[in-house]
Amino acid sequence: MPQVSDGPSPGVSADALASICSPDRLETVFGTMDFFDGMPLSDTVTRSYDALDLLRGIEVFLNCVPGASMVAMRRGLRDIGIDSRTIGCLAPRCSSAPLVLTANTETAYGMTCLALAQDGPTVIEAPENSLCFVNDLWQRHVTDMGIAGPDRGEGGKYLFLPPGHDGEVPEGYFVVRPPTFSSWVLLRALSGTEGLLQSRIYPLSAAADPPEQRFVDFAESDFNTIHANDFSFFEEIDTLVQEEPPEALDPERAGQLAAIGIVPGTPFRPDDRMRSILDTAARIASGIVRTLCFKPRDPGFYVYPGSSWKNPWPSHNHEFLSPEGARLLDARALYHYFAAGTSPAMAAAAVGAGSQYAYTAEDSTGALLDGGRHYTLTLPSGIPVKNFWAVTAYDPQTRSLLRTDDPYPSVNSLSDAVRTEDDGDTIVHFGPTAPEGREGNWIRTVPGKGWFVVLRLYGPLESWFDKSWRPGEIEPA
Repeated sequence: MPQVSDGPSPGVSADALASICSPDRLETVFGTMDFFDGMPLSDTVTRSYDALDLLRGIEVFLNCVPGASMVAMRRGLRDIGIDSRTIGCLAPRCSSAPLVLTANTETAYGMTCLALAQDGPTVIEAPENSLCFVNDLWQRHVTDMGIAGPDRGEGGKYLFLPPGHDGEVPEGYFVVRPPTFSSWVLLRALSGTEGLLQSRIYPLSAAADPPEQRFVDFAESDFNTIHANDFSFFEEIDTLVQEEPPEALDPERAGQLAAIGIVPGTPFRPDDRMRSILDTAARIASGIVRTLCFKPRDPGFYVYPGSSWKNPWPSHNHEFLSPEGARLLDARALYHYFAAGTSPAMAAAAVGAGSQYAYTAEDSTGALLDGGRHYTLTLPSGIPVKNFWAVTAYDPQTRSLLRTDDPYPSVNSLSDAVRTEDDGDTIVHFGPTAPEGREGNWIRTVPGKGWFVVLRLYGPLESWFDKSWRPGEIEPA
């Protein structure tokens, strides 16, 4: 048998003991915390729970931005008469009147929100030669339709079944089962408004004789689709939680929400203390996520070393997963705070297909862009696009198109007014007044107001991906 030693125990060192014990007083960012032999005194109990509720509120905001954004999108569409059987459209393109996260001024969009709880199984007829996708109400990718979908751009009928549907499923459809009753539908027809108007949406029960499709043009409508940055953010999330199946939400976010009183089937009625804490949490979190958007610290967001141009998908994954499978929480919060909708075709486009994006709010010196100053952006010759490119200015407060006297704050290759330099470069000008002779290359800005810019490449070519072509920095004039 093995020998068992009865030698002396090494004991617990003073340093080890200190590392597992609590001092009688801690000075923290939340104030002083006092203890009696490790046990919290009454003021510390109050301060601890105030701190915990604040932290939970901040985490809920950062992790639930995608859901609040979809609730606000649906509410905004409903405000202008776009219900689940109506398609909102841009005929032919969006102006700066609607508050829609980083909408562009070049594409003919259509959108609506499904209501499977009311309408039951619902059919969408996607137009030919289109790039369409559907996200659930937590803004997770459900399906692509059109070129990136199973119909391969030939047009097709998609049948969306409510969560838990166990009835008979007819043939002749691409069948989709979203985890939420409501989903956001984005329709993009490459043939423009004429193609978009071929879209159809109707209940399966009306498939034998579909009603005439109703469209609402919202291109110049002044309405809001953007979520709140105060206490009402949490009311937006509660709306989602109460309407959708509990199993549509992952356990981690469900636990965070439950910790602040948002639980399926239970009224959300925070007392004055909790309401004040959550209002503060939303305001702090909105400041944090704005920092993530405009000054990210992860090098993966930057397209080029030493450049201010940023890519909203650092891992090129529409689910914001790292190569190791970890959720990139900052990337998810960043993206959904200033954009709407995710699809694999957006995050990881193939050469000559889909689209690629880069954005910045800084000039070449690192200073934030100022609407009272003049700047230039040089796009070197050989801009790597199969289809077209666009440079568009946005309001950093609303993350929507910058509102000026020009309702289309963009310079793009679809415009005949854009001039190219003798060497093939294209110079985009920004400022409160137009440079003489370059009006077609100018985006108006507003003195006293900041702005940021998004570069879009539709059908990006190899020189974008291998970085042999790169845009210049925004230079103060």
